[in-house]
Amino acid sequence: MSSTELRRTALDALHRSLGATMTDFAGWDMPLRYGSERDEHNAVRTKAGLFDLSHMGEITVTGPQASRFLDHALVGNIGTVKTGRARYTMICREDGGILDDLIVYRLDDTEGGSPQYLVVANASNAQVVLDALVERSAGFDAEVRDDRDAYALLAVQGPESSGILQSLTDTDLEGLKYYAGQPGTVAGVPALVARTGYTGEDGFELFVKPEHAVKLWQALTKAGEGAGLVPCGLSCRDTLRLEAGMPLYGNELSASLTPFDAGFGRVVKFEKEGDFVGRAALAEAAARAERTPPRTLVGLVAEGRRVPRAGYAVVAGGEVIGEVTSGAPSPTLGRPIAMAYVDGAHAEPGTAGVGVDIRGSHEPYEVVALPFYKRQK
Repeated sequence: MSSTELRRTALDALHRSLGATMTDFAGWDMPLRYGSERDEHNAVRTKAGLFDLSHMGEITVTGPQASRFLDHALVGNIGTVKTGRARYTMICREDGGILDDLIVYRLDDTEGGSPQYLVVANASNAQVVLDALVERSAGFDAEVRDDRDAYALLAVQGPESSGILQSLTDTDLEGLKYYAGQPGTVAGVPALVARTGYTGEDGFELFVKPEHAVKLWQALTKAGEGAGLVPCGLSCRDTLRLEAGMPLYGNELSASLTPFDAGFGRVVKFEKEGDFVGRAALAEAAARAERTPPRTLVGLVAEGRRVPRAGYAVVAGGEVIGEVTSGAPSPTLGRPIAMAYVDGAHAEPGTAGVGVDIRGSHEPYEVVALPFYKRQK
């Protein structure tokens, strides 16, 4: 494969047969939408959607010191994650800048009795995270393995997802907690069945071997026929996560921000044993945030129809008070929405006089608390 050629998932031919509009995303040829993004978005909010997320970066970490190594390499307390559970965390540079946000699953121990973890990185950062973990593993009895080609990843999201999936598996989905993952069989296919989600809805992720991906997609599609399941692309995934107030690396998170700058200081666990990469810089960032609170990530809801985009200035009283990180029309709210970092003086929900500079015109916006949308449990 040439360096310019896009990687394709095991479901590529299937996406094309469904008439998907494809797009380059982080070097992968991925389905952007199959039909109407609004219809796909609404299906996930009201019924169910089926996603191909095989572009995500899977990295397996094993060995007698796997837990100690991950506690050193990441900012979270990974050693306390129980088998069958998962944790949201981040990997930071020595200066505290965020390299990526991650989900780490604690799998069953290896046959030799060593801990085993599955680290899932964002597609755009998978190589960076892999390289950092390999480098940081020096001196630890732990192995870091690139497993990006070992997995296809499908996700079923939406209020009907549990019923659809339960018809194909003997895994007790009722007993599978949020941020958990356990081995099971789905439609006769061995899978890691996880419940972590990125849409604001209940849903499941299915990690399977690439050669089983088409069979599983087809089985899920058939099982979901009566429940309104539709295939969904990356476009509606973005509006779903935006409504749910979930950060996207490259928009809300970046190497120029520490977790404390981004409002995610809670993921940094200073109380864990031993040193970890970025500890000193992050301690300084935490103290700085106490003294001078950084800009706050807030929600903005448009009073008009114009859509704000990442990088647009947020203004008040003729001054720039922040910057939009993500913006889109919200199918659920029926109005344009955005996430933005703004100065503390303008971060309170209901703050008056806030606008977004859209090509020289200051469009009025209401400051709201995140998330924009919260599902009814």
